[in-house]
Amino acid sequence: MNQVVELRNHLLELRHFHIRLAIAAIFVVLLFLILFSRFFYLQVLRSDHFTTLAEANRITILPLVPNRGLIYDRNGEILAQNLTTYVLEIVPDKIKNLDSAIDELSKLIEITPVDRRRFEKLRKENTRFKSLPIRTRLSDAEVARFAANRYRFPGMEINARLLRHYPHAELVSHVIGYIGRISDKDLEILESNNALENYRGSSHIGRIGIEQSYEKELHGITGFEQVETDVAGRSVRTLSRTLPIAGSDLILSLDLKLQQAAERAFGEYRGALIAMDPNNGEILAFVSKPGFDPNLFVDGIDHINWKLLNESIDKPLNNRALRGVYPPGSTYKPFMALAALELGKRSPDYSISDPGFFSLPGSSHRFRDWKAGGHGRVNLHKSLVVSCDTYYYMLANDLGINAIYNFMGQFGFGKKTEIDIPGEIVGLSPSPEWKMKRFKQNWYPGDTISIGIGQGYNLATPLQLTFATMILANNGQAFRPHFVKQIHDSKTGRLYENMIKQLYPLNLKNENLMRVRNALVDVTRPGGTAARAGANASYTFAGKTGTSQVINIKQGERYVASKINERHRDHAMFIAYAPAENPKIVVTVLVENGGSGGSTAAPIARKVFDYYLLGQTPEPLQSDTASNRRD
Repeated sequence: MNQVVELRNHLLELRHFHIRLAIAAIFVVLLFLILFSRFFYLQVLRSDHFTTLAEANRITILPLVPNRGLIYDRNGEILAQNLTTYVLEIVPDKIKNLDSAIDELSKLIEITPVDRRRFEKLRKENTRFKSLPIRTRLSDAEVARFAANRYRFPGMEINARLLRHYPHAELVSHVIGYIGRISDKDLEILESNNALENYRGSSHIGRIGIEQSYEKELHGITGFEQVETDVAGRSVRTLSRTLPIAGSDLILSLDLKLQQAAERAFGEYRGALIAMDPNNGEILAFVSKPGFDPNLFVDGIDHINWKLLNESIDKPLNNRALRGVYPPGSTYKPFMALAALELGKRSPDYSISDPGFFSLPGSSHRFRDWKAGGHGRVNLHKSLVVSCDTYYYMLANDLGINAIYNFMGQFGFGKKTEIDIPGEIVGLSPSPEWKMKRFKQNWYPGDTISIGIGQGYNLATPLQLTFATMILANNGQAFRPHFVKQIHDSKTGRLYENMIKQLYPLNLKNENLMRVRNALVDVTRPGGTAARAGANASYTFAGKTGTSQVINIKQGERYVASKINERHRDHAMFIAYAPAENPKIVVTVLVENGGSGGSTAAPIARKVFDYYLLGQTPEPLQSDTASNRRD
């Protein structure tokens, strides 16, 4: 049997070995090249970046929140201030079972159901904030108890904070406004305006009123602190510091004592009052009654209080002076009279015989005068003194809606006044174009008749009426209404005067202005609709009463206030200025469901004049809403 002997090819095997060795060597070299490249990238090309990250593990940049600017009235009375308080804050992300932790915390510090609801509301609205307050204004005893048990509550801290406080609460709420917690939506707006960096560390922002419109001035400039920390994140030492710049203080034109006098004069009535200096547009008093307590909103208003405010029949959150729209009623007539003179539709001596109503040719519908049987012979002067509706029905028909619309626009009707707080409503100065756009209907002659006495589609805010009266009192000069009188710059320490802005002058004939103004003086004298308010005044003032209808009265029926639900009675209105010969103050009064302007609104204005010009403290007005008189 032959045995086969296999001979190995050592040369071939050696060659294969060398190939494998070369491949392995190349692979190892490639690995080293990759590793070297990575080292080069990290150590050379990205050296600065990773050095910064390394430093960040050791060094922390902390924002230093500026103190918010204060707000004063024109006499130095504080209207908005900052109070130091202890705040218990929670970082929800650091707590596994939040509800249980709060339950345990409530054994040491009182945590009410209201506090819990407010905290949950803040969690939903502020997802980007790590720390949120659950209790503010802690007592020293509560702070001490928590400090002794702090180790039991990781993720919870007590911090000293400056909390906004409004010492006069409701009195100036609609002017000052309030600040509230910054929400996610606010952060998005700040980011889009490139202002987010300045709000690092800030938790509040202005919501309405002066707090909102002057947010930039009040907030200040955020500072920063570079701090070295240990492995636990505790501060070891401060490396550098850029101090924050406090917000600027605002000095308003508002007179707090005059504001208090106006509020007191209203008594229990609802309504609005604006007092303005006609020579520069400064707001002296700005009442919207009832008001609200802005302090409720600083910490985040709870559900119960929000519901009480939002669902109240008195609507305390509604700024009646700025946003309330009402038919101007007979307060519209002085401007109609001026239009008649300026446009040549009436001479001072032209008179009508007033039967107590007006009807369009070919129509049986009667537009009734407030006085049954009429006022007899009436010229322009008397039409204002006794507030004759019939005179203005006829005048409106002769002028036509287009002439009325164009002329009234000069006095700010249907336009914003550009006042320096947000939320102003434009009201409504109707025109045929507006009616077609709104209702898809033509303008009818009957529509014009009601416009003549400030009714129909007419709507104006108390602010617009004040603006128009300012122009009348100031011989055609229009100034921008404003609250901020001075700004104290905390950075420079300088006091800047807020620039008075003259909007435009009206080219009105002086003789026409004086005829209307003289008639308005006689409105407050015996025989005038505001004679009761003008009785025994030691100064001369001019004014015009008005009644703003809430519900329509059918043909053939008479308005009887005592038979009408209180909320459906007419609104009482009055526009006025004093002293008549050299006006220093313009006042508009609106009393919701107050009935007659002469019996309700005008006496309030008189009390304000007495305080401002004579220093007399007013007594609250007694209810007299059952009057049947419409002017």
